[in-house]
Amino acid sequence: MSRAEELKQQLKPGQVYRREDLTPYSNAVDRHLAQLVTEGVLDKIAQGMYYYPKQSVFGVIPPEDEVLVRSFLKDDRFLLTSPNSYNALRVGTTQLYNKRVVYNHKRHGEVDLNGKKFFFCKTPYFPKKATPEFLLVDLVNHLDSLAEDREMVLKNVIVKAKSMDSNKLKYAVRAYGHTKTKKLLDPVLVQMKSKAHVH
Repeated sequence: MSRAEELKQQLKPGQVYRREDLTPYSNAVDRHLAQLVTEGVLDKIAQGMYYYPKQSVFGVIPPEDEVLVRSFLKDDRFLLTSPNSYNALRVGTTQLYNKRVVYNHKRHGEVDLNGKKFFFCKTPYFPKKATPEFLLVDLVNHLDSLAEDREMVLKNVIVKAKSMDSNKLKYAVRAYGHTKTKKLLDPVLVQMKSKAHVH
């Protein structure tokens, strides 16, 4: 068995590997990687990153966004989201964006992985999961970058906020809101609090 074949034995379909993940299995990792790429065994998807394609009856399944990001960051503490997630809030955003946003602790800037653009946003605070409360705050944080009628969206956001769990929303505003977002949503939280006292 050739050394390149031995390297191939270590690979699992559907996984993304960094060059340094594979150095223990090869005495000439660059040559072997180049050979496996030429043979179509591996896809080179970014500088120093390779995908071992998973096959289905319909052909090759591209790597999942989560797998790409985890391998790129060498970290699983990140939140992968997109402006499309706002549409679930039903506040008037309907556009579809080809944009992936990655909140993480390490990297900042735009990166191309496997032909897709990922916007890495380095921030100390983000939730493990994009809750409706987080998405609402995130939407207001990025209101200026949306293609929709912002005033209409904002009016709907205020209405939506009032129907949410006030404690969860308050936490999301405090933890993740930009200064402008806090200014916009704090009066709503105050109103919700005084309503709660009336009941």
